[in-house]
Amino acid sequence: MASMTSEPFDCPIQADTAAAESRRRAHKDAPFLAAARGETPSRRPVWMMRQAGRSLPEYREIRKDYGMLESCFNPELLAEITLQPVRRHDADAAILFSDIVVPLKAAGVELDIVASRGPVVEHPVRTADEVAALPIVESSQLDSIVEGIGGVLEGLRDDQVLIGFAGAPFTLASYLVEGGPSKNHEVTKALMYSQPDVWHALMRRLTPTIIRFLQVQAEAGVDALQLFDSWAGYLTARDYREFVRPYSTEIFNALRVYGVPMIHFGVGTGELLGDMALAGPDVVGVDWRVPLDSAATRVSAALQEADPTAEPATRAKALQGNLDPAVLFAGPEVVEAQIGRICAEADRAIERGQARGHIFNLGHGVLPNTDPDAITRAFEEVHKR
Repeated sequence: MASMTSEPFDCPIQADTAAAESRRRAHKDAPFLAAARGETPSRRPVWMMRQAGRSLPEYREIRKDYGMLESCFNPELLAEITLQPVRRHDADAAILFSDIVVPLKAAGVELDIVASRGPVVEHPVRTADEVAALPIVESSQLDSIVEGIGGVLEGLRDDQVLIGFAGAPFTLASYLVEGGPSKNHEVTKALMYSQPDVWHALMRRLTPTIIRFLQVQAEAGVDALQLFDSWAGYLTARDYREFVRPYSTEIFNALRVYGVPMIHFGVGTGELLGDMALAGPDVVGVDWRVPLDSAATRVSAALQEADPTAEPATRAKALQGNLDPAVLFAGPEVVEAQIGRICAEADRAIERGQARGHIFNLGHGVLPNTDPDAITRAFEEVHKR
């Protein structure tokens, strides 16, 4: 495998931690931050992936006149859309309204988000020359994101946090190689297996853009960062370790200097949870397929195996998750029961020392046809636990 240390990135990464700290507005004891640190929060924190979006009528009203990417790069729209679910649901965290391809678009990659399909890349990247020509985003190309973050922070209470996020290298690479969403990622895997040098060059080329995108968000004042590896669940653990984890590790290592909680999440990654934890996040996101206490056992075992001499406190991560989004369609009694089950699983894992804290979430994103009132009731139920 190509070494990340022997083949440095194409651009230096400089951090301004003082700027980041001065702009963060959340109180250190905000429920989300307390849970992420492994302390007892004043209430169980809850937010939901894709909480800002098509489930909200106020969002649909705004989007009638604006495209997805246009909304992501418009500071006023970005702030308003990000804040809508926080106001409606009393969420403990806002997630920046964006898309994982935003840094690529900002850097100049020709792509668009096509309705009912997703991100579509005009010129797929599949050769060494195409990898070398892939632009790396500059901080100045993200100024509108920074301005939008400022607007979000002004609208949050000090017990609410703002989460910034980015797509992980494997997921961005898959979009670039496939030219858009894929059910099987066959072109991506074929490149990875048959031309590993090109694959590793692509991952090294993408990693600085992802770091810079997260860095800009951190220095604009976000309180936490989430790295989404949406498609990592299509990989074996062996392939994940060789072709993916080193680059995600590099991202977490680069961002650790900001001192904010970092979350790692992927879909269908039950067999990868231990490896994803070893990449270096503070919080491991779990989809709905694995009970939280089982997920905690897998994570704790991987951490202990990696460093048997480590202190017990370092053999656990905080967990995020993991209600099946479809449950929100099943009625209040079912939702209440499922929330109770998940909270109990998380609490058992914490009591056993296999988890450090729990941030309630879905096991993926809010589905477009979800009743907003069902989401609000779910937040209220979590806050009772």
